[in-house]
Amino acid sequence: MKNKNSNALGNLREDLCQGANPQKAKILQRFFKTGKGEYAEGDIFLGVAVPQTRAIIKKYWREISIKEAEIILHDKIHEERLAALLILVEKFEKGDDIQKKEIFDLYLANTKHINNWDLVDLSAPKIIGAYLEDKDKNILLNLAESKNLWERRIAMLAVFLFIKNGDAAMALKIAEILISDKEDLIRKSVGWMLREIGKNCGQKIEEDFLRRHYRIMSRTTLRYAIERFDEQKRKYYLNLE
Repeated sequence: MKNKNSNALGNLREDLCQGANPQKAKILQRFFKTGKGEYAEGDIFLGVAVPQTRAIIKKYWREISIKEAEIILHDKIHEERLAALLILVEKFEKGDDIQKKEIFDLYLANTKHINNWDLVDLSAPKIIGAYLEDKDKNILLNLAESKNLWERRIAMLAVFLFIKNGDAAMALKIAEILISDKEDLIRKSVGWMLREIGKNCGQKIEEDFLRRHYRIMSRTTLRYAIERFDEQKRKYYLNLE
């Protein structure tokens, strides 16, 4: 079994390399802010699109162990880390309670490698959110207080599943912690989740939060939050002083 797994891991990496597109890689490195002083400084892209990566991991995820997924989660190449997280999502969704706990713990132990917004957004709701759905969620408050940008975004994105199920309580607590965050990626994520609260939990709940916090939230957060409002109501909030 060990050789079979190792072969699968090697084959996955080979498939990713074969799908590399240098021109697309340059575009992605600009798009995901990999330049000096930017939030993903030094991140390396092959130029493999997310649908391609998904297609590749579909071939191998069953044969690759959780520990092997952790190996490529540590890789310097962005698409390998993405592949690792997509594998872990598959294994989490198909796994038993013991496997789910193992993946949840692995995820939290490796947040420094989950270090771009796409990596967070495609995995945090489906692993962290899904695991905590019927459990104590206070660990998310600790993540929201983290100095690590990606841990804060993990906290804000993990609640997406709760919001979809009509539960805004933890999302509102985290949004309150992050409402004055200086990072644009956090401001956008807070506005996005507030918008989803309005959609799934009721616009009144969202508006109650906006009225309490509009003075301290960024315009970015506000614009994201009110995107689904009618024009008159959008203008109302944008003109509040």
